[in-house]
Parts: sequence; C-alpha cells; structure tokens
Amino acid sequence: MMDLDLSQLSALKSAVAEGTFDAAARTLRITPSAVSQRIKALENSVGRVLLRRSKPIAPTESGRALLRLARQLEALTDDVARELDDPGDDRAASAAGAPSLIRMPLAVNADSLATWILPALAPLAGEIAFDLWREDQSQTTGLLREGTVMAAITSVAEPVQGCSSRALGVMRYRAVAAPSFAERWFADDLAQGLHRAPVVVFDRADELQDGFLRDHGLPSSTPPRHFVPASADFAEAVRLGFGWGMLPDQQSVGLGLIEIDPGSFSDVPLYWQQWQLHTTALDRVANTVAAAAAAALRPVA
Repeated sequence: MMDLDLSQLSALKSAVAEGTFDAAARTLRITPSAVSQRIKALENSVGRVLLRRSKPIAPTESGRALLRLARQLEALTDDVARELDDPGDDRAASAAGAPSLIRMPLAVNADSLATWILPALAPLAGEIAFDLWREDQSQTTGLLREGTVMAAITSVAEPVQGCSSRALGVMRYRAVAAPSFAERWFADDLAQGLHRAPVVVFDRADELQDGFLRDHGLPSSTPPRHFVPASADFAEAVRLGFGWGMLPDQQSVGLGLIEIDPGSFSDVPLYWQQWQLHTTALDRVANTVAAAAAAALRPVA
C-alpha cells in the first residue's frame, strides 16, 4: 500500500496548475527547490515519473492519476472545512474582505454554456467558485479523465473510470440560415445549394454540420466554411448571412432564422459525468444541473 504525503500531492497539483516550479512555490509560499524536492520524493515513492519538465509543466499518465487524487482530496478537505465552519478560516476570509468559496472546475460544452447552464448555476455562485472549461461535448471527458475537472457535461454516456454518469436530456439542432441567405442558395434545390453554400462551423471538433451534409449525401469537405469558435458569435454569424449552421432550438429563437430543410434535425444527448466522490458542494451542483436540464432539454429517448 502506498503511503502518500499530502504536501507532496499539493506540490504536484500546484506545479501543474501554475505551469512552473517558481509559480507553484509562490502559491505554496515555499521555495522552488522545496517544490522540486517534494515532487521528486513523490516520484520516488510511487516509482514513476509524474511530470514532464516542459514549459508549461505537464503530467504524465501516472501523474494524471495522482493529480486527480490530489484534487479529490482538496475537494473533500474543502467540504469538511465548510461542514465544520472553521472560525479561523472565516476570520481570515473576513479579513481579506472576501467570502470563502469552494472551487469547482467543470467542463461544459459551448451551447449549454450559452443557453441554460449559467442561469442554473447562478444561485450557487455565492458559495462555489466555478472554474468553467469550455470544450466540445464529445471532448469534455478528456478533461475529466486527466483530473482537470470534477464533473463534465458530455455526449458520452459510458462513464470515465472512477466516475458516474447520468442522462441529462437532448439538445435538438436544426440547420438554419438567414432568409436572404436561404433565398440565394436554397431556393431551387437543397442538395445543389448545400454543395456550394458557405457553412458556419464552431471549430475543428464540431461535427454537426458535417453530419447534416452526410445525411444529405454530400462529403463534408464540399462547401467553403467559416470557423467561429464562440457560441453567441456563431449564432450571430448565421444571422448575418455568413452561412448556414446547426443551432440548438434554445439559441435560434428570436433570431429571425429559417430552417433550410424543415422537419430535419439532429439530436445530441447530454450526460453529467462526475467523480465518484460525494461532497455536499458537488452533490448540490449535480442536482441543480439535473433539475435545470429537465426543464431546458428534451428527455433522452
């Protein structure tokens, strides 16, 4: 059984979070040499290299496992401190002029971030300091797997090792365009128009538009494309006539857009995956997100 030192785990976590030993030392209020010594001692203890000494510092596969443990211990410690309501911590927070908040890193897909998740989390923002990582719903589990986040909204149902998974609901996407754009490109024949009409794509991981093209018998490489990697700006680009794009129903309302293929849609199921770690704060967030999703999304079939 490994005997892990908490100060060494803290040094590992800080080094990855800050990117250098010098920055980690400032956070921990020790010397860079002490940070290096603690991490070296941890590597000797487990018999593995845990960090790549690059710029910024990056964890190895073994390092990610211990990094996840370090962050889980931090979450448990925060939860116990809040439960005990440590008066010393409260006085320090009061003296600093700021409330003591529990930090919670979450991975969220851009469209949920732009539509329903922020209003859901707002009532908890006075108690929890949210660290939101925006990533495509098909990619958020990577952040969960490496221990960067405690929970993720993802399109992947299969739980990451050490995590639980629950269905949230379905985001329905439709291919929409500005009326003038649709009149120019799709008035006569949809397939012919899709072959030539510009398309708006979120980023290189965004497969929704390509899926729509394939469903209509076209290779995804066919039309020219605009990359607009921000959800609100993506919708605005479609509204301004840059091209057509796949927008969730929650986002396209009120923009004056029309469907280029009425009745056609693409459903993306969303799931909540989180560490199999029950803290009061994480459970509150999970239940809040599930309740908001039930109201904002379609049920999973």
